[in-house]
Amino acid sequence: MRELILLRHAHAEPAAQGQADLDRPLSAEGLAEAEAAGRWLAENKLVPDCVLCSPSRRTRETLEAVLGAIGYVEQRIEPSVYDATPGTLIGLADTHIEAEWLMLVGHNPGLERLAALLHSGQSGDYRGMPPGGIAVLSVPVGTGLEPGVAQLSAFWWP
Repeated sequence: MRELILLRHAHAEPAAQGQADLDRPLSAEGLAEAEAAGRWLAENKLVPDCVLCSPSRRTRETLEAVLGAIGYVEQRIEPSVYDATPGTLIGLADTHIEAEWLMLVGHNPGLERLAALLHSGQSGDYRGMPPGGIAVLSVPVGTGLEPGVAQLSAFWWP
């Protein structure tokens, strides 16, 4: 099986007056959530080969906290993850089909809709993915990402 790990950024501070959404940092609560997510990933031996991360400050800070627990892995800031649709995320993930364990660090509603689409076949069939939440999807080796192809093998939230 090929594993796709979806990590939603942890709680962020509200935007200050004039502050761009991309520049919102994690809150103290969010940092604790991100550290907990990293510990959970490490304890369950869910360490990605490659990470694609949104360029937003809150996703980068979430990833930094996670890497503190799981160690360094190949990572790339991927602008298309920010505000992405499930189709965009599938296209991006499919360009990294060589990775046995791929992690996307991004935002809702894209991540929760992607999880629903890959698992149930319908992007509107989502149930929510809280800040700092993780969905692990197992996909048969050699299979492209398409609706209904994955099994939800784990779901965790702080």
